Amino acid sequence: MIFDTHAHYDDEAFNEDRESVIAGLRDYGVEKVVNVGARLKGSENSVELAKRYPFFYAAVGIHPDDCLLMDESWIERLRELASYEKCVAIGEIGLDYHGFDIYDDKPSKELQAKWFKRQLELAAEIGKTVIVHSRNAALDTLEMMKHARYELGIEKAIIHCFSYSQETAREYLEMGYYLGFGGVVTYEAQRKLTKVLGITPLERIVLETDCPYLAPTPHRGERNHSGYLTLVRDKLAEIKGVSPEEVESVTYENALKVYNINDKM
Repeated sequence: MIFDTHAHYDDEAFNEDRESVIAGLRDYGVEKVVNVGARLKGSENSVELAKRYPFFYAAVGIHPDDCLLMDESWIERLRELASYEKCVAIGEIGLDYHGFDIYDDKPSKELQAKWFKRQLELAAEIGKTVIVHSRNAALDTLEMMKHARYELGIEKAIIHCFSYSQETAREYLEMGYYLGFGGVVTYEAQRKLTKVLGITPLERIVLETDCPYLAPTPHRGERNHSGYLTLVRDKLAEIKGVSPEEVESVTYENALKVYNINDKM
């Protein structure tokens, strides 16, 4: 049973065949999917997908690249959406420092931090797991998550698409958080992740696609989907020196734990 802990089936890349793609996921052994919001509309669509498909769950949140026009009314809307029983997390939220020299409308570091903190506070208030996006912002994200863990009391979090050092991984593991890994682990130039996986217990790893992005080898550059997690599973098994079945089983249980999901939900 495969659990995709981070997908974006609301993305326009699936507009032409969303229903058939989702219907076919069970053929790959995909048992559960969390569709993750990145914008307000995407968060609303995530809840709708969770209502429509029994094996889908929702996360709601505003990605740091999309917080430019954010105000407190957005937080209240996220609170409403998160009240749905199958909404299991606030996310994806965080910091993204990539592209300040490329994009004129990139939200400032200060603005990103403001709304990251506010969404962490929301998660703490309502007792939700958080899904953390962090790109080129290792130190600042780590400091924010220390605040989340030790001052806000957020005990459960997934550091999505983990791409930092062993030292940073250890810090998150010490806080009790989980690390998310997907197609990138199959790429030839991912030696740093192999080292990170070497120090990360299987019991603290979750599988994710970030689909339609980051398809694994040999599908790199194509539209990703949850069925390709079999390739990620197999690569993790190779790196960790265990069977694919053990990776699948343990990461499935990890996902249930981090999202507080009763398997009969």
